[in-house]
Amino acid sequence: MTHRPTDKPWQAVRTEAIESLLNELGVLQSTRVDEIVRHYEQTVGPRNGARVVAKAWTDPAYKARLLADGLAACAELGIGGPETEKLHVVENTSFIHNVVVCTLCSCYPWPILGLPPAWYKSSAYRSRMVREPRRLLAEMGLTLAADVEIRVWDSVSEIRYLVLPCRPPGTESLDEDSLAALVTRDAMIGVARVLS
Repeated sequence: MTHRPTDKPWQAVRTEAIESLLNELGVLQSTRVDEIVRHYEQTVGPRNGARVVAKAWTDPAYKARLLADGLAACAELGIGGPETEKLHVVENTSFIHNVVVCTLCSCYPWPILGLPPAWYKSSAYRSRMVREPRRLLAEMGLTLAADVEIRVWDSVSEIRYLVLPCRPPGTESLDEDSLAALVTRDAMIGVARVLS
């Protein structure tokens, strides 16, 4: 099947049309939009969250501070900013698996996890994660044992969530940088595991 430019999602078409109009009116320059996108892709984003997770895995005192006050612990690493008014960190264990959703829109800790993925903002994810989390996680590639309790956290404008995933076995000899390279955005949302 051949895809035409008009096969883009309506949101992308609308966004491009608005950007083009604002550019023509002199209100906004496309280069500025590109700078902002690059900022979220390279400066803030999942690499920041991965640093936080790796630090928690290797430093028990930092982990305790992270679980007690996520925002303050992230600030220790120079991470923070808008969209993180309050950050609650929830820890996965062998018997508890945490997953984050925003049932109203797409509340998300941008400075820590970067831009939210399209599926996170979809109405299907937002509604199904609350109703049938185990089934949806399995469809997304994460099958959990029946004895694992799933806790779904609803992110809202006043509070954002970060999942502290389980450290994978066999990584005891890795340093923080090597551990951070293993951590994915999806694991920090709770829809995937960190693999060694």
